[in-house]
Amino acid sequence: MSETPSAPAGTSSAPAASSAPAGTIRLTVAQALVRFLAAQHSERDGVRQRLIPGVFGIFGHGNVAGLGQALLQNAIDPGPAEAAVPAEAAMPYYQARNEQNMVHTAVAYARTRDRLQTLACTASIGPGSTNMVTGAALATIDRIPVLILPSDVFANRAVDPVLQQLEDERALDVSVNDAFRPVSRFFDRIWRPEQLIPSLLAAMRVLTDPAETGAVTICLPQDVQAEAHDWPLALFAERTWHVGRPVPEPAALDRALEVIRGAQRPVVIAGGGAIYSGASDALTAFTDATGIPVLDTQAGKGALHGDHPLSLGGVGATGTDAANTLAAEADVVIGVGTRYTDFTTASHTAFRNPDVRFVNLNVKAFDAAKHAATMLVADAREGLDALRAGLEGWQVPAQHGERARGLRAAWRELVAPCFAPHDQELPAQTEIFGALNELMRDDDILINAAGSMPGDLQALWIARSPRQYHLEYGFSCMGYELPASLGAKMAAPDAEVVAIIGDGTFQMAPQEIATIVAERVKVILVILQNHGWSSIGSLSESHGSQRFGTRYRMRSEESGLLDGDTLPFDIPANIRSYGLEVQEVSDAESFRKAYRRAAASTEATAIVVNTNLYGPNPPGIGWWDVPVSAVSRLESTQAARARYEAEIAPQRHYL
Repeated sequence: MSETPSAPAGTSSAPAASSAPAGTIRLTVAQALVRFLAAQHSERDGVRQRLIPGVFGIFGHGNVAGLGQALLQNAIDPGPAEAAVPAEAAMPYYQARNEQNMVHTAVAYARTRDRLQTLACTASIGPGSTNMVTGAALATIDRIPVLILPSDVFANRAVDPVLQQLEDERALDVSVNDAFRPVSRFFDRIWRPEQLIPSLLAAMRVLTDPAETGAVTICLPQDVQAEAHDWPLALFAERTWHVGRPVPEPAALDRALEVIRGAQRPVVIAGGGAIYSGASDALTAFTDATGIPVLDTQAGKGALHGDHPLSLGGVGATGTDAANTLAAEADVVIGVGTRYTDFTTASHTAFRNPDVRFVNLNVKAFDAAKHAATMLVADAREGLDALRAGLEGWQVPAQHGERARGLRAAWRELVAPCFAPHDQELPAQTEIFGALNELMRDDDILINAAGSMPGDLQALWIARSPRQYHLEYGFSCMGYELPASLGAKMAAPDAEVVAIIGDGTFQMAPQEIATIVAERVKVILVILQNHGWSSIGSLSESHGSQRFGTRYRMRSEESGLLDGDTLPFDIPANIRSYGLEVQEVSDAESFRKAYRRAAASTEATAIVVNTNLYGPNPPGIGWWDVPVSAVSRLESTQAARARYEAEIAPQRHYL
C-alpha cells in the first residue's frame, strides 16, 4: 500500500475526540459505511478477494458532506485501528461524469470478475440518484451485483421540501428513490443510524448470492449520512462471504438423467450462468463425453470454445442457421444457466419439435422452472459434472453429431462473404468484426450492447475464451459500451479491452472518455459511423415503416422530414476534445493497421470507422416478435402485416 498522503492545509491528523462506550467507535453513518465496506470479502473455491474494492461517485448537496467526507477521510486520515478492528483498508474513490454510466462501469467490472467483486456507486439526491435507475435495472435484469448508494431527502423533515425533493401528499416517506424498488434485488432506506447494521448485512448477502444477486440499493438521507453514532467494533471486523456451489438434489438429478438418456436429438444451450460459475471446462468435458452439440446465448458465448467441433454458435432470433436448425429438431433442450429471453427462444418459435422437453440446470429455481422443464437447481459446474458422471457410457446417436458438424461447416461457408470486401464505397460492419476476431487475443475482451451489432456478432463471432465476448443483451442498453470498457479494464488489466460503439450510442454517452483519460486506463474504442440507427432502421423497413426517424439527417425544406443532408457532427473532433488519440479509417485493411497501432500503444485510443448503413449482414432463419400495425393505409405496412401473421403461426408455449 502506498503511503498515506499528508492532510490538506487547515486539517488535523489527530483523531476527533470521542466519548464512545467501550467496545464501540464513534463515526458518522457515512464513515461507518465506508469502513464496513472496506472489510468485506468474498470467497469461492478457496480464492478470497475484496468484495467492494472501490467507489464511483458524483457529489452534490445530498452526499458531498456525507459519503464525500467519509471517502476523503478514508484517503487522508483513516485514524488508528481500535482494539479488535483491523487497520482500515483504503477505499479508492473514482470520479465519474455521468451517474448511469458509473453503474454500467460497476456492472462490467463485476461481470468480468465473475460476480465475485463489484463496485459501489453514490450520487446526490434527485436527478443524480434517479440517473442510476437505468443502471440498476440493467444489473438486476442481467443478474449482476452492484451496490447503489443514492442520497435521499432529510429524515428529520425540518427543511422539506429540500432542493430536488419530490413531494407526495399521500405519503411523506416517499422520494424519487422509490423508483429503485422494482429494479433492485434488495432495497432499503436508512432513516436512523442503527438501521444501517442489519441493512448492510442483508445487502452483502444478496450481492454474494448467485441466485438472488442484482442491484442492491441502500438509500441514505443526507442528514443521516452526517449523523454520529456509537458503532460496535465487531461490525468492522473483516468478514468473508462464501459463494457456494449448490449441488444437485439426487432425485432431481435422476429425473434429469432419465430425460436425457431418452433423447435422440438433444442440444445444450449455454447461458451466462455457465460462464459466471466457471463451468467452461465442465461443459467441454460434458460435450466431449456425450456428443451433445452446444448452442449459446449472448451471455453464454465462449462457455464452449468457438472452435470446438460441436459449438454451433448463437441460437434464436439472431442465431446461426446451424444452431437454429438443431434447435428446431431437438427433442430435449438442456439449458445451462440461461433465462430463455425472447431472443434465445426466437419469441417461442425456435423449438419446433412438438414433443420437445426441457432440462434446465440453473442456480435460480425461477429460471430452472421455465418451459415446464425438469428442474435441476444447482451450480452450473457442479451440475454438469454430476450429469456427465450419471451419463457415463451414454452418447447421442452418431448421426446427430455428424449432422451438427455438417451444419456448422455449411454455416461458416455461408457467412464467409460477410467478412470479405464488397463492391461498395464503405465497408460493412461485418468486415470490421471479422478483422477484430482475427486480431484480438483469446483473453482480450470485446464489449457491445445495442443496435444491429449484437445480432451480427452473435451470428459471426468465434469466442475463444469465456471472457472474450462481453455482450450486454439482457437490457441491451445504448450507452453501456463505453463506460463498460472502463470497468472491464479495471477488472482485467492484462487484457486488451475493445468497445464497439455505434455513432448513435456514442452520442448518448461519451462522458466517461474523461474518466478513462483521468484514470490513465488503456482501452480501445471502435466507433462505427453510419449516420443513423442501423438496427432499428432495418427493423423499421422490414416491418413496413420505411426507416422513418432512424437516419441522422437534417430536416429537409422540401419534404419537411428528416431526410436531408447528413449532420455535420464531427465524432473524431469530439473525441479529440477529451484528449484522446483518434484514428479515422474507411476500409478494413486500414482498420487492421489502426488496431495494431492501438494495441501497441500504452494509451487509450479511438478508431472511428466509416461504414455502410445497409450492410451486408449475415442471413438467418431466426425470428423476433415485433407486432406490425393491424390496419394501415400504407402498402408497405399492409405487406409487412401479412408476413407477420404467417411468421407468428409457430409461436407456442412449451408445456
